[in-house]
Amino acid sequence: MTDLLPLIGGLIIFLGTLFLLLGGLGLFRMPDSYTRIQAGTKATTLGTLLTLLGAAIVMPGWFIKLLLIVVFIMFTNPLSSHFLARAAHRAKLKPEAYSDHLADHLAASLTSEEGEKA
Repeated sequence: MTDLLPLIGGLIIFLGTLFLLLGGLGLFRMPDSYTRIQAGTKATTLGTLLTLLGAAIVMPGWFIKLLLIVVFIMFTNPLSSHFLARAAHRAKLKPEAYSDHLADHLAASLTSEEGEKA
């Protein structure tokens, strides 16, 4: 069983790097900034987590350190994608394929607030 762990870890690391490659391709292939943010964040999060899991299987002594890195990534990647999307929205970048439901909702809430004040 000990001889099988490096093989399993190497396979998981390979899957992680495959997801990272697909995330990089998604940055070039997606039509607008919002879908690029999603493709980059989701694929890189899964790819990095799989790569770290494979490294933990290959080197069990590093488990605690890799677990701390996983926790850090799980907190920072979704937050960074959220703030990137929010900055793109504030810069008034329009999505190419979809309607902007957030802008519609904000416009409706602003008009209802103005109606209440009058």
